[in-house]
Amino acid sequence: MMRSPSLAFACLLIASVAAAAAPATSPWARPGPDGRLTYRADERGNTIPDFSRAGYGGGGVALPVLPVVRTLAPAPSGDDGERIQQALDEVGALPPDARGFRGAVLLQRGVYRVAGQLRVRASGVVLRGEGQGTDGTVILGTGKTKRILLYVGASGVRREEVRGTRRKVTDAYVPWSTHRLMVERTDGLAVGDRVVVHRPSTAEWIRELGMDRIRNRPNTPPGTTKMWEAGSYDLHIERTITAIDGRQLTFDAPIMIALDERFGGASVYAYRHARNRENGVENLRLVSEYERGRETSDEDHAETAIHLDHVENGWVRDVTVQHFSGGILSRYDALFTTIQDCTYLEPVSVITGGRRYSFVLDGQYGLVLRCNATEARHGFMTGARVRGPNVFLDGASLKSHSDSGPHHRWAVGILYDNIRDSKELNVQDRQYAGSGHGWAGGQNVFWNCISPSIVVQQPPTAQNYAIGNIGEITPGQWNKDAALGVIDSHGQPVAPRSLYLTQLAERLGPAALTAIGY
Repeated sequence: MMRSPSLAFACLLIASVAAAAAPATSPWARPGPDGRLTYRADERGNTIPDFSRAGYGGGGVALPVLPVVRTLAPAPSGDDGERIQQALDEVGALPPDARGFRGAVLLQRGVYRVAGQLRVRASGVVLRGEGQGTDGTVILGTGKTKRILLYVGASGVRREEVRGTRRKVTDAYVPWSTHRLMVERTDGLAVGDRVVVHRPSTAEWIRELGMDRIRNRPNTPPGTTKMWEAGSYDLHIERTITAIDGRQLTFDAPIMIALDERFGGASVYAYRHARNRENGVENLRLVSEYERGRETSDEDHAETAIHLDHVENGWVRDVTVQHFSGGILSRYDALFTTIQDCTYLEPVSVITGGRRYSFVLDGQYGLVLRCNATEARHGFMTGARVRGPNVFLDGASLKSHSDSGPHHRWAVGILYDNIRDSKELNVQDRQYAGSGHGWAGGQNVFWNCISPSIVVQQPPTAQNYAIGNIGEITPGQWNKDAALGVIDSHGQPVAPRSLYLTQLAERLGPAALTAIGY
């Protein structure tokens, strides 16, 4: 069971309820005369971006329910891993239907012992249980081997550029919130093509951010802290062409980072990536076996519950993970993923760096929806070079040991929408944290969130936003001289309640909200 939050956090929750009785609006994103959102632009045309394409199917699409084609019951003794893997592979060998679905493996109620790793490695396959409670379907990761217990997605694949399709972006400046840009020519490109917008990381840009002169970690030898290097922070932003008008390309989602000719501009190219499609994990409980009494020291056990990677239109719903250090992670090559109505409980690990990450969005078009965590270090977080759009909506991290927010090394286009963290919400210059994290990111938005402490700093060339939040605005831990980001209606929640849901309804209509449970 989840424990009650601290008294201070409970007071913040009570204050939020009182403040919500008469919500304000923010000029940065407020309903206009026709009811649709209007956005304030800065001097270069940048606004809060549209996040509504995040999630399975591009947002506003109900998760599918695949038919059961294999059913297993737990064995009275011994390891169940081989039987489960065989069933997953058998379903993966079936011919897909018109939507690419093959079917679900149903694990009936009971406990399944797994000493190794399970892999959902073919498209159109779902692993399903009969409940995420202790009396439902429980997969127990046994033994002392550190591992990911359940991996979902293709392996041994990578993105490949289509030769001869790279085109130079000709705009002097492209705002981070735009869907459109100009290229030198469009031959070889067509509406519906998947393309990459390649935004380089030049020495000039790194110098502008100050990431070539990060302070060395105190009390360590010189050179311990690593500077950012040109070429190591390139962003390969995947988008779909929705229109071509002359030399102008229109995409399905904003770029989420400004393209500036002063810092190398950008280019566009078509690509191929043999991801899995239509994979899901649902309605079960994953538990990591550990040595009782060593809840803050035992690390010799299954450490991460679920990885989604090299998968498109993948999902995890109605899943509880218990005693893992890592929870449910949508990794860098995942696309259009939803993690929905899930819970992260009672992690077991040393309480230090690299541990207790509950819900992670490192890929693109990811959505974490109505999920909760206890005793995490980073309840809702992103890693390095994250390209967005990604959304965390309606979640709580209680008894947190550290913060929620972009964790390290530049994540762009992330929305924290009605997120509650019992300790901190931060987007800041992390300087020498880790081996030299530096700026956590830009175009991160905290919208109607609650936390005792909130840090929102502005990186050069970018912006971060805190709108309608409740909690104390505090200086950054590492760089107290950094400029503040946009802070508006602090202490007073704003209308609309949810930025993501409003943007989604404006793009697709109210049926899109019903499809995802609103």
